[in-house]
Amino acid sequence: MNDMPDLNHTEYLLPRELVEKARQVIDANRAIGRRLAVAESCTGGLVGAALTEIPGSSDVFEASLVTYSNDAKMKLAGVSLDVLETFGSVSIANAWAMAQGALERAEVDVAVAITGIAGPDGGSEKKPVGTVVFARAERDAPPDKIKAERREFGDLGRGGIRLQAALCALELLMPDAPMAAPPPAPVP
Repeated sequence: MNDMPDLNHTEYLLPRELVEKARQVIDANRAIGRRLAVAESCTGGLVGAALTEIPGSSDVFEASLVTYSNDAKMKLAGVSLDVLETFGSVSIANAWAMAQGALERAEVDVAVAITGIAGPDGGSEKKPVGTVVFARAERDAPPDKIKAERREFGDLGRGGIRLQAALCALELLMPDAPMAAPPPAPVP
């Protein structure tokens, strides 16, 4: 007897709430002809994975840069060593640079960046586990109009922090999404 699930019949690999938010993002951006990219650090490609769960997403979603290490942030997203050494990888300056880099490199209309501390280690008094910084850059917007913010999710566990960060990033990919929207409620 085989207790393994039949993966040929699995509808989604990711949590349903993540897939449903990704579907909203794809549908809303398809309706206005907008192309998307993400630069991900602490989510490790989770946002890109959610977007690609949606059939036909390739007509909206262009790229996911998984820039987990600082070297990858510099090589793939064009973040400067000066930004990383001065402000750190979990900072508004870094998220801003990641978003701008993804926007330029993928040649899209909007890009969102995510960087943070998912834990269980790596937190500090100033940047505890659950600290995540987001930034959104839009084509033809002046660089000072790139939006960025820091959120504190608390210690929801590594998976919980990454899920909440991915949900917030997807929300920021919605047309006209405000940066100061309340975070989604954690799933019990």
